Amino acid sequence: MVKLKQKLITKVYIELDKFTMEYERQQKEFQEDIEGFTTEGQHRISEAQKGYSDSLEKERMKYQKNYNKESIKVLEEKVMENKKKYEDFCMTSTVEMAIVPAEEVVILKKILQKETLLRNATEGELNHLKNQMEEMKMLEASRESDISKLRKMLEDEAHQKEKLKGEIARLQSQLLQLGSEVGKTKQKCRRGGFEKVAGGLDYSPPFLVKHPQQASGNGEEASVAKLCEHGGLQKILSLLESENADAQIHAVKIIANLACEERNQKKIVEAGGLTSLLTLLKNSKDETTHRIAASAIANLAMNETNQDLIAAQGGINLLSMTAANAEDPQTLRIVAGAIANLFGNDKLQIKIRDEGGMKALLGMTRCKHPDVHTQVARAIANFAKCESKASIQGTKVGRSSLIVDGLLPWIVQNASNEVSLVRHDIEIALCHLAKHEANARDMISGGAMGELVRVSRDCSREDIRILARETLISNPAFQPEIRRSEQNNVE
Repeated sequence: MVKLKQKLITKVYIELDKFTMEYERQQKEFQEDIEGFTTEGQHRISEAQKGYSDSLEKERMKYQKNYNKESIKVLEEKVMENKKKYEDFCMTSTVEMAIVPAEEVVILKKILQKETLLRNATEGELNHLKNQMEEMKMLEASRESDISKLRKMLEDEAHQKEKLKGEIARLQSQLLQLGSEVGKTKQKCRRGGFEKVAGGLDYSPPFLVKHPQQASGNGEEASVAKLCEHGGLQKILSLLESENADAQIHAVKIIANLACEERNQKKIVEAGGLTSLLTLLKNSKDETTHRIAASAIANLAMNETNQDLIAAQGGINLLSMTAANAEDPQTLRIVAGAIANLFGNDKLQIKIRDEGGMKALLGMTRCKHPDVHTQVARAIANFAKCESKASIQGTKVGRSSLIVDGLLPWIVQNASNEVSLVRHDIEIALCHLAKHEANARDMISGGAMGELVRVSRDCSREDIRILARETLISNPAFQPEIRRSEQNNVE
């Protein structure tokens, strides 16, 4: 029954992922189609109407201003009048020609020539005006035809818009139904008693729910393999670039959820998931997104190969900036956890300081939340171990960066922290700092040596007590101070 229930839950969540992604894809596609059609149609109609209206108005004004119908009528009357005068003149001149002197005949011929030229000019102007009128009529007819076509296009666009509205309404109904099915499936899963446990990180992904004590290893591997085989991982990663904030956050949660398992981390990195997460951390302004993306990065930073990739792509600087801008203690806790994982890589010691990692850690010590202190203490312990190793190998000389960058007062203050995880990590860090003479003076003046002496006597863990005692004995710089302390105790 347990196996049957596990298979059922796995199948339900695979279907749930499919429904949810289809819902988001259809919603985005149709929203983009509607906006595109509406914008393009309105733009085209507006431009065409404006262009044709302006052109037609200019032509009409020009025509009405210079060549209106009254002007044509006056010209026609003038032509008729001149024509009549000319005919009367011809008749009169024919009758009177016999008695008109030769000189007057010459004058009359000149007048006749002028009248003939004037008549021809008037008729030419009249014909020109008539031609212009015909052209204007043809142009107006063409404009009317174009306007009619535009109106038809507008009607078609409106009809298409109404059609799309209907289609959207139908799809929205389907999506609501799909959302209802998703909600019911989630409720069934919750009633089944399953919950997400992901390495202590504070997020609750809505998908891929599993419980470490109840999930079948073979079943999980098959689910992840099937997800990657069918391109599901790529689809989830593509949602990291979605403009829909909810879809983006859900996608990050899924990636963070998958990254909890070591066997999934390589697939995520190879698919470009790490680069996408770092880009999201860089571009997003939402702290919730920062927190979940940082949790995914923290999970991926659990092995050395990924740590090197994170550092190479500017991840230390991005995490440091995220810590500086964070207000929620849970965001600081997760970022501190990611930095703590990176601090455990001895090859990144210099890069950590150069890109603000140590400064970010110092800033997070100001937070009073115990969960933040736990991760900060772990980061300090990891760094101290790597630095101690480098000092033994001769690649690190001089005082510890933890001391130089001002973290020693916080270390001393929390050496007796009531939270056991914080206290033990600080005790380990003190042991590693005390191994090297270059740190002795600062540890004595800052009270760290006194805390180390206390650890060597009172620590609840025997291995740490032994390590603290051996460290104190092995460092010659502490011997005078130890003898002085013993004499004071005797007195």
